[in-house]
Amino acid sequence: MNTQFDLGAMLSAPQTAIQQIPCDQLHPYHNHKFELYSGERLEDMVASIKENGVLSPIIVQPIEGGYEILIGHNRWNASKLAGLPTVPAIVKAGLTEEEAEMYVIESNVMQRGFENLRISEQAAAVALRHSEMFSQGKRNDILRELAVLENPSAEPDTGTLNPVGSKLDTSESVGKEYGVSKGSVVRLIRINKLIDELKALVDSGELSIRAGVELSFLSEDTQAVVAECAEDGKIDMKKAKMLRASADDDGNIEHHTIESIICGEDTEPKTKAQAVIRSTITARTVRE
Repeated sequence: MNTQFDLGAMLSAPQTAIQQIPCDQLHPYHNHKFELYSGERLEDMVASIKENGVLSPIIVQPIEGGYEILIGHNRWNASKLAGLPTVPAIVKAGLTEEEAEMYVIESNVMQRGFENLRISEQAAAVALRHSEMFSQGKRNDILRELAVLENPSAEPDTGTLNPVGSKLDTSESVGKEYGVSKGSVVRLIRINKLIDELKALVDSGELSIRAGVELSFLSEDTQAVVAECAEDGKIDMKKAKMLRASADDDGNIEHHTIESIICGEDTEPKTKAQAVIRSTITARTVRE
């Protein structure tokens, strides 16, 4: 790996100039929530890059030791598999955390289509879009830039952009933008509060969205125990509601209670007196 790194030079570089950056200096975005291409789709991209190269530059930001990818994780991955030493990139310096997140989220929604994202990916997009961190004017600028990168000869469709100053932090307006109901927006925002292990269960269909919403009210530590116990028993809506009802104000539940609810049996140790009483009741029931 090339260890030479001049952060000052990067910060002063033009933010629209395309540079060839070595693949080994590129790193995935630290909070990347989107699944990379695999199978036939990845194979097609690798074949295309081998034949034509990378036609559209990726977008990165400088970090200590290299660059962090904001847009183009799949192009970078396919370029490495195709044996390319470098990838064309546009370096964006001085972005805030919120602006960097906008590039990542909006590009994935634009390229794949909201309906084609996994549930956890939709949740990440909706939750960020719903939050107050979005500067609508900056978001419109980014959407226009992404549209031009995707199709340089086309005029951006400004009809999909919300006017600056419009109220965007409501579930109804966000739902309208992504083509889902207000209720779906609320549920997706809750799903985004799940830990990764439970999000994976939602994505696979092993955990329903509504059950996931119930579990989202639990603390992260409790969710981790729930995810571990879920390997031994399926969590349906009834169990999810029981877990939420059993939590204290901070969303915590005793480990044995979680096991009892998920596995459907009382795992708390019985005292000797309890065992005698249970045995007596059982014997009496048999005689009667």
